[in-house]
Amino acid sequence: MPVIKSISSLRNRTREISRICHEQDIPVYLTRNGEGELVVTTIDHYERLKAQAELFSKLGVAQAQAASGEKGITHRQMMATLRRRLHAR
Repeated sequence: MPVIKSISSLRNRTREISRICHEQDIPVYLTRNGEGELVVTTIDHYERLKAQAELFSKLGVAQAQAASGEKGITHRQMMATLRRRLHAR
């Protein structure tokens, strides 16, 4: 269930909003005159969302390449490449 607060809560109850974000690991939605205005979240939560969006973007590119018939490399080839890089260190 999303946590929704008025934007004045950001000024008057900053610690409470921070505690909710950290303890429940969820964003807090702030409204102004009943309309959505801002979202407050922790840096960790934001970084995870950003990484997830990047992953979905890369998966979309891979799906488009596969649909167009572009050939990639096999799992075996990728593992061999990674092992060579690891042993080169």
